[in-house]
Amino acid sequence: MTGSEAPIRHQAHTALWAELRRGIAPWTGLAVALTLLVPLWSKAPQWQGSWGETQSQLRSASALLAGPLVAAAACWQGGREHRRRTAELLLSVPRSRLAQATTAATPIALWAAAGYLFALAVAFAATAPYTGVGSPSVSIVATDLGFLLSIGFVGFVVGRLVRWRLIAPVLAVCAYVGLGFPDYLDSEARFLSPAQSVALEVSVPVWWFAPVLVAWTGGIAVTVLLAYAARRRCLAVVPLVLAIAAGTLVVRTGEDLYRDDPSVARKVCSTATPGTPQICVHASEAPVMPQMSEALTGMFSRLEGVPGAPVRYVDSEPDPKDGEAALAHVSRGRGITRDELTDPGAYASETALGLVNRDCSADSQGKDRREAERVARTEDAVISWLSGEDSIWFPNSPYLARLKAMPDADRKVWLGRFLATLKSCTPAEVPVL
Repeated sequence: MTGSEAPIRHQAHTALWAELRRGIAPWTGLAVALTLLVPLWSKAPQWQGSWGETQSQLRSASALLAGPLVAAAACWQGGREHRRRTAELLLSVPRSRLAQATTAATPIALWAAAGYLFALAVAFAATAPYTGVGSPSVSIVATDLGFLLSIGFVGFVVGRLVRWRLIAPVLAVCAYVGLGFPDYLDSEARFLSPAQSVALEVSVPVWWFAPVLVAWTGGIAVTVLLAYAARRRCLAVVPLVLAIAAGTLVVRTGEDLYRDDPSVARKVCSTATPGTPQICVHASEAPVMPQMSEALTGMFSRLEGVPGAPVRYVDSEPDPKDGEAALAHVSRGRGITRDELTDPGAYASETALGLVNRDCSADSQGKDRREAERVARTEDAVISWLSGEDSIWFPNSPYLARLKAMPDADRKVWLGRFLATLKSCTPAEVPVL
């Protein structure tokens, strides 16, 4: 290191430290944290208890809310010298243009990353007590951070180049539209947007996801920065080629960027006992399984001894096997809140509906409307009796009254005949109630 280089480097460190402690940079970190935490907290029942859903919500908020915010803050920082009319003074500074731009833009990016990490820590601390399977994805965290850092540098360069005072809010609006619009496309190019919605609660990214996505967003940022500030602007070709290669790989891979999460897809079943059907749910809903069993206790007791009654109930099973039936589908925020089954009665009703429901088209049931209505009222009575809930479609139904009035032995025989016709779409085969 020569004698002239040492003071220059010391000046750079001093300037960077000063920028980190004052100005708009610290406020940007606080704004990012609040921008992420406020919408996350309002949707807490949807993500608490699921690592994937937590990161999915955080990823969406980071791209669509924090991203434009960081771009606007960095853009405002970049236009600071123009507003102060001190841009000419920068020409007399011994440091290079690239060093000046990096020193001024880095604090915004670092504080934005700090705000994201703080919100991430709060969200993870809130969801950890309610999750029992899976783990957070480091790849998603890395790509979120890479995006926020990248958009900060791009916004800074825009602020340096455009002297319009309103460019910062306009850039934020443009960033929001540009990031959100690809989500409505059918093309695989939509995966280039960090705001692309993905069901992370049931899937995980492939192993090379993070380096490729960071190369895509980071390559664009470095290209813009070098093209603006480097002495040899031709050097911007290198990160540009890297970004294009990474973007091409993302587009070609498309939906295969994510694969099913084996830890979530795994099924957990209750212990089989005589007279009580077994229930099987996804591992992520295992903590709620005792409440599910309790909610279905009445239904199970009413079906005990009925010929053809299911011996196993399986969650998310579109085509149950013989002796099986589908459980009502519930998930975090949709029937389950913080390991609590929010409406046991509705859960029992929906499970009974899934058991009784016939997969028949309107044409296959014949043209006899009276007979079709009889079947509909009969099915409704069975659902109401099994779940113990009053019908909202046919209140005070005489069909339900007749089913309740039957002797227990006769009712079991009739229900056995009824269950035997569930795969039939011929109304005449359904026993008369």
